[in-house]
Amino acid sequence: MDPQPPSGRTARRGHLVRTAAEPAHVAQPYDLAASPFRADRDRISGSAFFARLGGVTQVVSPSGSGLLLHNRLTHSLKVAQVARAVGESLLGDPESRAAVTRLGGCDLDVVESAGLAHDLGHPPFGHLGERVLDRIARERFGLVDGFEGNAQTFRIVSSIDVRGGGGDGLDLTAAVRAALLKYPWTRLAAPDPRSLPLPPRGASEPEDAPGTGAAKFSAYITELDDMLDCRSPFAAALAGWQQTVEASVMDTADDIAYAIHDLEDFHRVGILQHATVSTELTEWLGRAAELARFDDAELRSRSEAPGYSLESLRRRLHVKDSWIAADDAFVGAVKKVQSDLVTKLLEQPFDRSKQAERAVAAFSGTWTRRLVRGVRVELDPTTRSGHVVLDREQWHEVQILKFVHRRFVLQRPDLALHQRGQDRLLSKLVQALDEWLIDRSESARLPHRLRDLFEHAAVELDAVRRDDPTSLLPRSERSSAESPDREQLERMARGRAVIDFVASLTDEQAAALLESLSGRTTQLWSDTFVL
Repeated sequence: MDPQPPSGRTARRGHLVRTAAEPAHVAQPYDLAASPFRADRDRISGSAFFARLGGVTQVVSPSGSGLLLHNRLTHSLKVAQVARAVGESLLGDPESRAAVTRLGGCDLDVVESAGLAHDLGHPPFGHLGERVLDRIARERFGLVDGFEGNAQTFRIVSSIDVRGGGGDGLDLTAAVRAALLKYPWTRLAAPDPRSLPLPPRGASEPEDAPGTGAAKFSAYITELDDMLDCRSPFAAALAGWQQTVEASVMDTADDIAYAIHDLEDFHRVGILQHATVSTELTEWLGRAAELARFDDAELRSRSEAPGYSLESLRRRLHVKDSWIAADDAFVGAVKKVQSDLVTKLLEQPFDRSKQAERAVAAFSGTWTRRLVRGVRVELDPTTRSGHVVLDREQWHEVQILKFVHRRFVLQRPDLALHQRGQDRLLSKLVQALDEWLIDRSESARLPHRLRDLFEHAAVELDAVRRDDPTSLLPRSERSSAESPDREQLERMARGRAVIDFVASLTDEQAAALLESLSGRTTQLWSDTFVL
């Protein structure tokens, strides 16, 4: 008989204080499903934050790409689909099933719910929006947590969404909330995985921002208690910094979906060109031994030449992921991508014909099945990996697929031009909303949602200041500085409220709101946003 997963997985945040006679979860009248995990899935899919993902950038803004490119909503649906397939594969094998049960359990509704919810916190303009809002949050408002999409997702489900039945957040079960924690730590506070000899992915400080804390994290200090609460049922089965099995399934599914559908997208719109991709891969295959003798500086200086960037990737994998990186697997992955992506897909330009659509569908379906079948459970993984991992062969293939996307899409000058404009748009929008919030004469006419978020943030930050005032300060100031005064706390609350507000907009809503605040439109009523 399989061992039982830890108790407490179905406990909801709103029902943590209960009598012994009460069940661990209480069905609400607005829940259509009896299963608590399926009810969670319904709550997520019914959230306004989920619906808005249809208007949020995956790589290129959906408003300018028609129906050919994925947005954050279609990406999330695919991640949920892949996550469920991975979960079914693991549970279908008796040995894997016993392993995941021992590690805390793997419920199919939980992994699907996590896949649907994992990008709720993505702001307008995707990863570019993340970087801009993080910089503004830290530099303009003094928020040491800054902004991070994963932490914003957890904040939404725990604190700022409204589920319709009273209380804050979606009141999800512990298992689903824990499954959203890709990086189960805060930016600066405990638990701190950076003390480990080999820190987990995302736990190290970014090279371009030393002293700012972990590059990736899944909770702000205001949600630290909630993070520890939903992780508590897994304490005996998992290290404090390790993902739950269900979070690891979701994370792996995210990697699989991202590696495949972004390449599919940019083939469709003609950006991913056969000649350039083929030349990069074949040049490295033909000159691998020669390129391996060059020093790093020479590789960087000639990064635009075919083959050099791919050699730099091979070296980075050995440095960062020596636990799995292997040259024979790297060569095999390059050959596999050359065969399946370049020769079978990119060789024929996409013309929307039946043949072209079938080629895209065949590529997507074949690769998704291949990668899902390459997933396994590791009882004692490296700190650089979760308990759910890809086999060595498939892991290298994902690295090559992601390299092609990064090298031939993300590094394009025309995309950079587009993103520099989005940076300015978000910066100006935050400034305009902050000035509106400061204007006492306008307090009665503030957007209702912005006023609610400000009041909510003020209460949260005041509670943190009472309990642990130094956690609101940069590490360099904690030993000598006093706790933030009222003026600083108000600035932080304004910042968190404005950032929460902006992060909840679609790309089009952000642009339209700035147009109105800048006086560049005379239209009074607009269905683009509701204040």
